[in-house]
Parts: sequence; structure tokens; C-alpha cells
Amino acid sequence: MLYILSGQDGFSLAQSLEEIKRGIGDGVAVATNTTTLEGRQIALEQLRAACETAPFLAERRLVIVKGLLDRFEAKNRSRRWKKTTSTANQQDEYKSMGAYIAGIPDSTILVLIEDRIRSNNPLFRELSAKAEVKSFPFLRDAKLRQWIQKRVTDEGGSITPQAMALLTKLVGSNLWIMASEINKLILFTSGRRIEEEDARIVVSRAEQASGFTMVDAILEFKSGEAERLLQQLLQGGAAPAYLLVILTRQVQMVVRAKEMGGQRISKIEIQRRLGLTSEFALRKTLEQASRYPMERLKQVYRKLLEADLSIKTGRYGGELTLNILIAELCQRVKRRQTA
Repeated sequence: MLYILSGQDGFSLAQSLEEIKRGIGDGVAVATNTTTLEGRQIALEQLRAACETAPFLAERRLVIVKGLLDRFEAKNRSRRWKKTTSTANQQDEYKSMGAYIAGIPDSTILVLIEDRIRSNNPLFRELSAKAEVKSFPFLRDAKLRQWIQKRVTDEGGSITPQAMALLTKLVGSNLWIMASEINKLILFTSGRRIEEEDARIVVSRAEQASGFTMVDAILEFKSGEAERLLQQLLQGGAAPAYLLVILTRQVQMVVRAKEMGGQRISKIEIQRRLGLTSEFALRKTLEQASRYPMERLKQVYRKLLEADLSIKTGRYGGELTLNILIAELCQRVKRRQTA
């Protein structure tokens, strides 16, 4: 049996993989009869050896190969094969792989896992008709709300449309984080319906560490680093409005911590007033308060508030607003340096 699983939604992909594993048996049977391989490096003989190993005390064994199809994407073929193989050998490699995979033993379940697959991928074209192909793109809008509703119901809870809308705004399409936040909300509400205020209180700052790093990059005029972190978080499914909440909240806390530090207030009291329960968050906030001048902190804070207004009034989309924000804040120092 051959499966091809692909997409950015790692949560749904992982669930699909777990369903496949359950078909093999209990946890011991799965652990004993599962082999995971790196497809970008694997040779045909290695794949053959894994697929033709007999199952141990089970009817089937599972072979998981990550990134095999990506190896034959046009961009990777030209870079990799330019140095090592001729055009004829390029075709021979994927054809040999395709021919073998199409005829793997019945006792083997082979799962190919990819981030994305282009329709012109030669190995995918060879295998797609013979495989069960499943794609898992990020869920958005109505599909994401449907997923949240089902997840809450399956966990024995209920949720208002307003709370659901806030969850989609704050968490975005990362279902790993969304599932975790829903579990917290179910426990927090103890059987009653999840309201908008519950979501506002409970939803954690899941990208907090990256948020601290992005704040540092913005405050230090490091546009390249800030843009890289922003794209990394967006590609991970974080909602732009959620990221703006993280950044605004963090800069606001740094401003307040700096003001309290000037008044010689103790760290314990600063932690209490900021409502921080994490020692890590307190340490990072105090570090940032000591490193940056108040003028720069307030400048960034005002810009974050302006960006929030741009999103809420519909002037710009969330992602565009954040990109403009970072570009503007980092251009200021360039003008100052050239003045």
C-alpha cells in the first residue's frame, strides 16, 4: 500500500499518519515494525532493504520516507544533478525509484511525506495513480471555523461564534496551537459554553519566544532579521493580527518595566504589576528595558498602535501591514545615518 501525504498543515497530516499506524496494531507492533528514512539522501537499495524486511509479529510493516519527491523537484534536480549525473541518469533514477515503489511487497505500507508537491514532479507523476494521495493545506476562514467547532464538540464543549472568531484571529491556521488552546479553554470553562472573554484570557502567547526575538530585531533596526522571523511565523500559520498583539503587548510591557525600573521598584513587584507568571518572560522584559532608550521604545509602540488601526479599519491586510511596519521602522535609521 502506498500513501503520499503533503501540505503545510502538519497537525492534520500527523493525524492521518496515526490512522495508518493504527492499522498495523498496538503501540508495540507499530514501534517494532516502523522505519523512517530521509528521502533526500536515500539510495534505492536502502529503500528496498527497508521495504522487503519481513514484519515482526504483525501482518504489515510501515516505512515512512520524508522528502523523496522533493528530491526530484526541478530546482533540486538541476542543483544536485549538475555535479553528479548525466541527463540519462537523472531519468533512470526517478524511473527506477518509481518502478520499485509501484511493486513493493503487500506486507509493506509505504508513506511518502512532503511539504509540497508540484504537479510536474516526475516521480509524483509516476506514482500518483497507484497511491492514495492526501493534501493538507492550511485551513482558513469557514473551513478553519468548522474545524474549531468540530474539535470543541468532540472534546465535549461548546463555543460561541464570537469566541470562535477571536480564536481564528489570535491563533490562525496552526492547528497544533489551536488544539492546545481549545483543550485549555475546555478545562477553563468547566462545562459551560466558551465565550469570547474566555478566549481572550486563556489563549497563550505560543510564539512568545519568537516575539521577543522579533522585538529585539525591530528595536535594533535589523530589518532582515525581523522580516525573516515574520515570514517564519506567518508560514507556520500564525495570524498577522495575533503577531501584532504579541509585539504590541511586549513593547508595552517593556515601556512599563522601564518606567518602573526608574522608580526603583523591585523585580517581584514589577512581575506582579505586569501580570507575568513566567520567569523567562520577566527576564527578557527586564533585559529589553535595560538595553533600549525610552524614545525608541515609545516610537515603536506608537507605530504598532498605528498598524493595529490600519488592520481594524481595513486600510491594509494584516500581512502587508506588518511588512510595511518593519520596513518603516528600519528605514528611519538609514535616513538618520545618511543625514
